[in-house]
Amino acid sequence: MFKKASSSLVREDVRSDADSSFRILVTPHLNDFYYWHFHPEYELVYIDRASGTRQVGTHLSHFTDSDLVLIGPYIPHLNFDYGVRTDYRKIVVQVGPTFLGTALTQTPELTAIGRLFDQSRQAIAFGEVTKTAIGDRMLRLPGLSQFEQFVELLSIFNQLAAAPDADLLHSHPVESPYTRRQQDRIQLVHSHIAQHYGRKLDLAEFAGLTSLTPEAFCRYMRQMTRMTFTEYVNQYRVQQAKLLLRQQSSVTDACFSTGFESLSYFNRIFRRATGDSPREFRDKFKV
Repeated sequence: MFKKASSSLVREDVRSDADSSFRILVTPHLNDFYYWHFHPEYELVYIDRASGTRQVGTHLSHFTDSDLVLIGPYIPHLNFDYGVRTDYRKIVVQVGPTFLGTALTQTPELTAIGRLFDQSRQAIAFGEVTKTAIGDRMLRLPGLSQFEQFVELLSIFNQLAAAPDADLLHSHPVESPYTRRQQDRIQLVHSHIAQHYGRKLDLAEFAGLTSLTPEAFCRYMRQMTRMTFTEYVNQYRVQQAKLLLRQQSSVTDACFSTGFESLSYFNRIFRRATGDSPREFRDKFKV
């Protein structure tokens, strides 16, 4: 049974060792706990042998088999192992906001890493190529000496900065922290969409859920996500459709099982989001 005592936002108190500028956590088993939290540190997460929910800021999607994500300071996120029941492995690296100090902006060799950290304020997910290249290196970090870990982390960040398959999870830097009330509301919206995306979702339903008028709810969604309510729901539905299409479901099944009500609308929204038609996307994953 999952232990979801509260969906409220929690500030995590990250404490590195006194003689270290970073912290490495090895498979912290939180899969029974719903941990919606934020902290001032940058966080690099790698999880494999797992499929689960990727919920970072206002981005909500699912990952399959593994995930590699870099999260900037103060961006709320859910623990990536929530609900996972496989024998997964997970490595979390947290570095403080002053990691490398002025060297990050004044050392030419670190310019790319500096840009990566700037982009992380939008949160970055990496594709299969980079997960394959970086995953094993992340898993080996705990066995290294502290100095070797530091050098390896610099190398990993440098490689991530050049990754060909980096995907920004937000169109703008996440302006955080919001008030806890705002964050609790968006979490409520997240959860309700995730539970009911397969049916028709009504704006008035969500306005009532968040104790706002429909007009105030529309303004709130714009403020929090820079999207309309419909755009936000469609983004989630497209993510679910992508999972089905990767598994070679039919375009029709992917359309109607994710809550779209017409194939023509589904095709248009899917192409706008991915650059491919649903059929073209599915064909990329044919064995």
